[in-house]
Amino acid sequence: MSKFGELIDLQVPVLLDFYTEWNEASVAMHPVLKDVAAALGDRARIIKIDVDKNSELAEALRVKGLPTLMIYKEGEMKWRQSGEQDANTLIGLIKEYV
Repeated sequence: MSKFGELIDLQVPVLLDFYTEWNEASVAMHPVLKDVAAALGDRARIIKIDVDKNSELAEALRVKGLPTLMIYKEGEMKWRQSGEQDANTLIGLIKEYV
């Protein structure tokens, strides 16, 4: 859990993607997140967290639906949404915190 604190305590926005490989909506987000990463470059970080491998963290953050996306900046959650999102929406949200 202490590693999680290091991941989210950055000067740039951090987009967390809680997913599983067996969830269709989660898998559908993979190319969208690649587009977001390509568009934002080093102005943001995108971190994918497999809920099956990180169940303790997912439980602590009350992740129920998949995918669940969160934006953190300097350790503070700025935005959270469950379900699929399009690249332009995510890019716009992240740019608010750059």
